[in-house]
Amino acid sequence: MCRYDVKVTAEALPAFPPAFSPTEGAVVDFFGVVREAENHAKISGLDYEAFAEMAEAELRRVSEQVAAKYPLASVTVYHRTGFVPVGEPSLFTRVTAAHRDEAFAGCRQLVELLKARVPIWKHPSYLQSPAETGENVATAVEAATGNPVTHSGTKP
Repeated sequence: MCRYDVKVTAEALPAFPPAFSPTEGAVVDFFGVVREAENHAKISGLDYEAFAEMAEAELRRVSEQVAAKYPLASVTVYHRTGFVPVGEPSLFTRVTAAHRDEAFAGCRQLVELLKARVPIWKHPSYLQSPAETGENVATAVEAATGNPVTHSGTKP
């Protein structure tokens, strides 16, 4: 039976001390930390928004899906909302399992599914726009979306 601890919070993420068990030989922690640049422009941080109850419910479903695929003993996921400055974590995950292969694979899939399915949106707080840094705006849009932009501003 897997243990779950999921939370969407406006509070800074707490310290997560190591947690060891005689039955769980693997503990994998992952912190998602706000980088200093977004879309090739400097930022002061990211502003995350979510409907907390809906996001927590989906975090729980994602956690259960991953635990069903891998024999995980526990899944912990905390995600911040509100403004998170550069250098601070916005996401913490911890999975435990009897063996490392399941723990690493479970943690990776947990983060991938979370990013794809959980309704949490980020909005960068730019220090400068890409145009102010001398970067071509089309290049910034292409980098942000992965879609090439023609000179007319539309996708080819």
